[in-house]
This record gives sequence, structure tokens and C-alpha cells, in this order.
Amino acid sequence: MESNRQKKIAGIIQKDLAEVIQLELKSAGTSNLIVSVTKVRVTPDLLQARAHLSIFPSDRAEAVVEEISQLKPKIKHQIAQRTKNQLRRMPELSFYNDDSIEYINDLEQAFKGKDNPIKNPDLLDKRKKS
Repeated sequence: MESNRQKKIAGIIQKDLAEVIQLELKSAGTSNLIVSVTKVRVTPDLLQARAHLSIFPSDRAEAVVEEISQLKPKIKHQIAQRTKNQLRRMPELSFYNDDSIEYINDLEQAFKGKDNPIKNPDLLDKRKKS
């Protein structure tokens, strides 16, 4: 269970991370992407932060997460500058693709169409807990 301190730091990082990623993508010239930071989890020792990114269009999601991971030192530095009065030490960042919106869309389409998973549960992929 997350402590209030973890939640507070995760919220601060999530807000700043969304702004920094948008600026980085805009400066890189990829303006036709929508990237949102859906969730940030911080470890109890406050040394690591896992950021889950939702990317549209989703077919380029893995490539974009990889590109953002390459920019990690620059992103970490910018967030550290923004949070220097709130955090003593900036957590190490790691980025993951959040495909939950795509999964929900697939479910909605399945319910509307002839491939109804209630009648045939084998149609759905097995999901892992995040």
C-alpha cells in the first residue's frame, strides 16, 4: 500500500513528466502523437518511479516508449529542476506502455460485434496484473 508521501511525489512527477514529455516530443518534431502519463508509481524508498504512458496512435507506442527511454537523462534533469524545492533526490525513471485504453476499446468492439467474448471467452487475451 502506498504512503501519502509516495502518492504526493507520484502526483508531482506525473504532472511535470507530462509537460516535459510534450515539450520534448514537440522539439523532436513528432507533433502528431498524443502521449499522456496515466500512472506513476514510486517505490517506498523514493528512489525509483515507474511511469505508465498511454500513446495514441497505439501502433507506434513501443517505438515512442523506446525513444522516450533514450531521452531519460534529459527528462530526469528537467523534472529535477522543476521539483528541486520539493524533492531532495530525483527518483530513477522507467517508462512503460499502458495499453489499457486499447484493451477497453477491443472489449467494446467485441461486445458490439459478432465476436462476443461472453459467448466465446477464448477470444480475449489473458491479461497480467500491473
